[in-house]
Amino acid sequence: MPSLGPMEWILILLVLVLLFGAKKLPDTAKALGQSLRLFKKETTTLREEDEARAAQSAAATAQPAAAPQQSLPPVTPSVEERLRLLEEENARLRTAQAHPSDAPPNGVPLSQAQKDQGSL
Repeated sequence: MPSLGPMEWILILLVLVLLFGAKKLPDTAKALGQSLRLFKKETTTLREEDEARAAQSAAATAQPAAAPQQSLPPVTPSVEERLRLLEEENARLRTAQAHPSDAPPNGVPLSQAQKDQGSL
């Protein structure tokens, strides 16, 4: 890309003086300088905020990695245990359905009736 020579700069300055006038040119330059300063300040602030967020998210992802070491064992039964209990319940219900005379009163499933008897 070719650079601007001294003749081009003189021509640009002459056009600026004709457009804005000799009295308005310093004010315009001052306003342009303030705008550039404000733009630079805002971009620096945005960059710092982005870096702070990145550091915060990196710290947040590092902390959960240490948490599983202190976690308690699960209170709920395992999948295999739950499957076994469901199969036992299913077998009880089928036998109760096949022999209605053996069914407990008021239509409560056999396992629930056993729990009620155990709590009395």
